[in-house]
Amino acid sequence: MHLAKRLRAGLGLSCCAIGASLSLASAPSPATSSASSSHTVPAQRPKPTYAITPERQALLNTIRYAEGTWRNGSSRGYRVLYGGAEFKSLAKHPDVVVVKRYASAAAGAYQFMPSTWALAAARLKLPDFGPSSQDQAALYLIDQRQALAEADGGKLTPALVAKLSAEWASLPTLAASSFYGQPVKELNELVSFYEDNLEELRRQTSRG
Repeated sequence: MHLAKRLRAGLGLSCCAIGASLSLASAPSPATSSASSSHTVPAQRPKPTYAITPERQALLNTIRYAEGTWRNGSSRGYRVLYGGAEFKSLAKHPDVVVVKRYASAAAGAYQFMPSTWALAAARLKLPDFGPSSQDQAALYLIDQRQALAEADGGKLTPALVAKLSAEWASLPTLAASSFYGQPVKELNELVSFYEDNLEELRRQTSRG
């Protein structure tokens, strides 16, 4: 995302990820002495801000498809750096600048720039850079573009894609070009992917 802005700024851009964890103290056990004791409960993930419906998931998957991180739906897509290489740890945004035709530190299923990730992670109190956190951050960006209600309608319209083209350079504007002058996926191709994916997700939901 925002590759043109990064090119103008050089290699110094950075994005975002902030973690959070909960630690709870237990009451003294009856079997212990009068001295108090406590133990730490494993960290718990915060409750997701955004529900994941078939319609929202289909849009997220379509963005991944456009960004080149779909990987046939594999979780490996959440580990993709700009240029296609993969990183290992999902503890935080890798913040690694890759020079390959362009220079970018974009990473993850939605190719978050470090600064974009940092903002979303802070607002949502995301604990890591894992798949669930990345999905929540992407929905946050969609919401910030005032496109979430339209996304819930279950139609990938040209207007919806155009709203999101300012966030993801691979999505076409109404003029069928990139908001940032980068290559884009054709709208018809995106609509076809979206509709097939949504149909499958709805089928899975009805079975489950």
